[in-house]
Amino acid sequence: MEGPPHNPRTVEDVFKDFRGRRQGMIKALTTDVDKFYQECDPEKENLCLYGLPNESWEVNLPAEEVPPELPEPALGINFARDGMQEKDWLSLVAVHSDAWLLAVAFYFGARFGFDKNERKRLFHMMNELPTIFEVVTGNAKKQPREKSASNPNSSNKSKSTSKMQPRQSDSQMKVLKMAPPKDEESGEDEQGLTLCGACGENYASDEFWICCDVCERWFHGKCVKITPARAEHIKQYKCPTCSSNKRAKV
Repeated sequence: MEGPPHNPRTVEDVFKDFRGRRQGMIKALTTDVDKFYQECDPEKENLCLYGLPNESWEVNLPAEEVPPELPEPALGINFARDGMQEKDWLSLVAVHSDAWLLAVAFYFGARFGFDKNERKRLFHMMNELPTIFEVVTGNAKKQPREKSASNPNSSNKSKSTSKMQPRQSDSQMKVLKMAPPKDEESGEDEQGLTLCGACGENYASDEFWICCDVCERWFHGKCVKITPARAEHIKQYKCPTCSSNKRAKV
């Protein structure tokens, strides 16, 4: 289930482990949501969602040994699948997933004797990332900007201030959907505070992005498996979450 023992020993090692597991669980609840939904069959036994250090995920039975090698995720996530709205169920799983990630990280911290300053530094590093719950519900897109070096994209030319700016051709609108807009009133790029709705990572100028026309969240093209060429032929893009919500209503 967890594979071979994975024992990070430094703060940086634990944070890398945390990010890998977090990314895997985010994939399960966003881009791989259909597969995750199917694997959480209420007819099966108590199932858990595991995030793995290699950024993958799996739904499986809990470990048999007591106590287990690592803290266990929430048990029986599959039982409530058909008893509540899919959006609410995914949000609930996301909350428990966040709690599990913290438990695993501080388990490693205790096991390898992190002192007060190391635990504090570890928590600060983890807290810089939006929670899985924030990513799944879309609340991660308005994280406050931190004081940092100037955005390298600040000199880039931009003719638009909003995806919904009137009197623009279809081709212009398509271009706007591929990169987060610039805030001309403040003179700063919103790109610095735009987070991917799938992985929760910041905007990067060398990566292709696309915006969902329903929830208006931005996504790395690679996270939602959309290429620039494919985006040119999409009249209205719906992210995996919005697509699955429509399916659930039907």
